[in-house]
Amino acid sequence: MKLVFYIYRSFFLVFLGALGFFCLVLNLADLLMNLWRYISVSASASDVLKVLVHYVPKTISYAVPIAVLFATAYTLSSLYAKNELTAVFACGVSLLRFTSPLLVFSLFMSVALFLFEDNIVVPTYAKKVALQKKVLKQEEKRNNDRIVIMADGGKIIYKADFYDDAAQQLFGIYIVVRDDERRFVSAFRANSALWDENVSHWIFSEAQKYKKGEDGEISISEMSEDDFSLFTEVPSTFRNNTISVEEVNTKEAREYIEHLQKAGLPSAEARSVYYKKFSFPFVVFIVVFLAVGLSGKTQKNVLLVSLALCISAVVLFYVIQMITMLLAKFGSIPPLTGAWFPVVLFVALSIVLLRFART
Repeated sequence: MKLVFYIYRSFFLVFLGALGFFCLVLNLADLLMNLWRYISVSASASDVLKVLVHYVPKTISYAVPIAVLFATAYTLSSLYAKNELTAVFACGVSLLRFTSPLLVFSLFMSVALFLFEDNIVVPTYAKKVALQKKVLKQEEKRNNDRIVIMADGGKIIYKADFYDDAAQQLFGIYIVVRDDERRFVSAFRANSALWDENVSHWIFSEAQKYKKGEDGEISISEMSEDDFSLFTEVPSTFRNNTISVEEVNTKEAREYIEHLQKAGLPSAEARSVYYKKFSFPFVVFIVVFLAVGLSGKTQKNVLLVSLALCISAVVLFYVIQMITMLLAKFGSIPPLTGAWFPVVLFVALSIVLLRFART
């Protein structure tokens, strides 16, 4: 118990200091990058401060893995340099047993980081971006033109010249309806369509229906109320608001992926990023595992060499993850593999390094 308390005390003093330092650096970097914009629009100090406050949770999520890596490498290197670990090993305590409190903490932090990212970072960062746009007087345009949307698994295809988000109205609409085998069933043309919230479907004006009969001939008729009720795609679908799965929580990401699959659109990239939301927090566990396995590899400049080895290993992790995510994006490997392969690989590598670590 004394050993556990000792290693936690040594680790947390460094971890908290490193976390505060890296958060401050990231916040100052964001401030300096946008400082000239704040000055150009005469933004008040209170508004700028609010932007920085909303950015703090995001900086914490960025800084935690770096701070954990630094604190683990520093703590173990310091113990090696002072020969304190030699005394621990002489008492029959293995490196794995001695560092197990750090590994347990890193697992806890991985789960906590995921929950923190999903429930706190995503909404606060969205507020930060919205407030920053407001302070910098950058209007978000949600109107859209030249729209093509597939719905109902690709059986309904919408084409519109323009969408007015304020009025929730479409202009210059063409709609094609297909059967389960993607064969033409009917088509609709209308000058405009207005979303009716009460009935949750579009109301078309000056609309015509083109239907293929059993004899193969196309009949033309006026669009009826029953036809209106077929088209229930919500207005937000037509907005100029490309969703980044990385910038929304897991619930919203899952709903967006379901929309893509329902519309028959490519979803491999979105799914790989969605799975990455679950796998990426385990980088905290990986950096601790790597730091334990790589510690004590040299007798000289212990701290610098340990940090250099750990940082090199983490950079390699990010490079491999970038490659697997690209492969998943283009469909060369499954999205789940693209997100989780680097984690599994580096956990296995860490086990090998720990097996041959100096004890």
